Amino acid sequence: YSSTVSIQFTSLVMMTLTEEDYETQYWPKLRTAIDQLLNMKHGAYIPISYEQMYSCVYKCVCKQFSERLYNDLLNHLCSHMDYLNSELKIHEGKTIPYIETFSSLMHQYLQALSGIVPIFNYMNRFYVENKLKKDLNEELRKLFRSRVIDVHINALIKLLDEASSVPFAISPPIMASIMKNLYALNEEYSKLNPLLFSRFLPSILPPTDPALLEHYAQEAHYLQKHLASTNDCSSHNTSRKRVYEDDISVN
Repeated sequence: YSSTVSIQFTSLVMMTLTEEDYETQYWPKLRTAIDQLLNMKHGAYIPISYEQMYSCVYKCVCKQFSERLYNDLLNHLCSHMDYLNSELKIHEGKTIPYIETFSSLMHQYLQALSGIVPIFNYMNRFYVENKLKKDLNEELRKLFRSRVIDVHINALIKLLDEASSVPFAISPPIMASIMKNLYALNEEYSKLNPLLFSRFLPSILPPTDPALLEHYAQEAHYLQKHLASTNDCSSHNTSRKRVYEDDISVN
């Protein structure tokens, strides 16, 4: 198998690749694969031939199209980020839809990178790392930070802080995912609201800080009270439902 792959790659190197070939055959194939990954829903299967995509990248790099390929990739992702910003703009001023949309778009982009970066691995090794002295994955994460997150971060943190004061306004898994992804993308974001981040990332603040103990106690008490109230309402509604069901005759 390895010898077959070697022969295939050797034949690729021997072939010519014109600018027209790149624009009409190679880049369109790669762009389609990128779009499929960017729009992939969680848990969905995308029928992409990674071997075919890797071969396209391999030949483009071997035929001196590395710079063009890299710039086309960045420009295409920038266009996608313009779309993401327009999606977020639709939900401005609506706390829950805005937060949930942001969470979904961020997760989707980071998930897409796990497929995009391997496709462009050869370009990363021989152009991005070797010539630009950069890392493709980090550059694509940086692009998302500068063009999407930095644009919305202040409004997002404000809404997250407001939502976190109302238990379960946003589901805990979504809140945790947003905070962890933001911190992973740029630890500096935590400085905008250390207390908020510390609820999901305990290492943000010293766990023994006396100034926070009373706040945590009040927060825990409020949450327990809310849960007790919710449970009382739930059991009350269930008992009423049973009474109504008992009153209905099936004859």
